[in-house]
Amino acid sequence: MGFDSIWHWLILLVVVLLIFGTKKIRNLGPDLGAAIRDFKKSVSGDDEAKQKEEEARKAAEQLRADPPPSSSTTQSQRDSSETK
Repeated sequence: MGFDSIWHWLILLVVVLLIFGTKKIRNLGPDLGAAIRDFKKSVSGDDEAKQKEEEARKAAEQLRADPPPSSSTTQSQRDSSETK
């Protein structure tokens, strides 16, 4: 007495539609996808902390490679202006 016949599957489908309704079944796919995505994020670790750390490291590297121009005058500029 298994689900060998198409009639068994149709009756099961009708029962499921009556219990859950079409709206809940329609939202099942996106909800399941979001749950799987969240599970993958939690298994892989705290990705947000890793991203922030990576961005901070890149910003520090950029500052070391290309420091912003200094707005204050240097000692040599002061010396040259004093001799004039």
